[in-house]
Amino acid sequence: MQMIRRLIAVAVAALFVGNATAQDAKLKIATVDMQQLFKEYYKTNEAQQQINVERAKIQKDNNEKLTAIRQIESDIQVLKQQIDDPTISDAKKQESYKAHQGKYQEGIQLDKERREFLTRKNQALNEKMVQRMRGILGEIQKLVEERAKAENYDYVFDKSGMSTSQVPFLLFTKDAIDVSAALLKDLNKDAPADSIPAPAPAPAPAPAAPEGSSGE
Repeated sequence: MQMIRRLIAVAVAALFVGNATAQDAKLKIATVDMQQLFKEYYKTNEAQQQINVERAKIQKDNNEKLTAIRQIESDIQVLKQQIDDPTISDAKKQESYKAHQGKYQEGIQLDKERREFLTRKNQALNEKMVQRMRGILGEIQKLVEERAKAENYDYVFDKSGMSTSQVPFLLFTKDAIDVSAALLKDLNKDAPADSIPAPAPAPAPAPAAPEGSSGE
């Protein structure tokens, strides 16, 4: 999520487009919630579903490798019992010892390969996710810019933008028009019915004060 927020911050850097040429001209200002557009764009949902499928496949492969390693660990325990069994001949113990050492080394090698596999696959998947999310943010940014030019806005501010101290960049804008809903409608106009993510729930209303309370 932190990575996605950084990508959004980069994507909206070019949204503050000014067209006013005279200081006394009244500015036409709009706001947009880039976080909402990104989360509720159907392509984001599709991309996340695909990422989840690929991540599940990686985990499945990892679990299969772990199963093989656990079987080796079980075999090692059986061989160790044979080595410690006083009723078994020395020749058989030597044979078990060699097998024990071989299994031990095999287990170490398989676990090393498993860890390398997991690191390599997860890194590749993360890079793929970043590229896809950048592409999606680029599409959203392009649509915002087109709307700004078509409707002659002087500035479009991202109202979901946060500073490094987690304070909103945009605290107040007089007469600003929020174009988020219209943009979201355009983004999802060609979406398959099962690809549109559910909208974020509205914040719960504050509890009402008890009757007779003066608030003091």
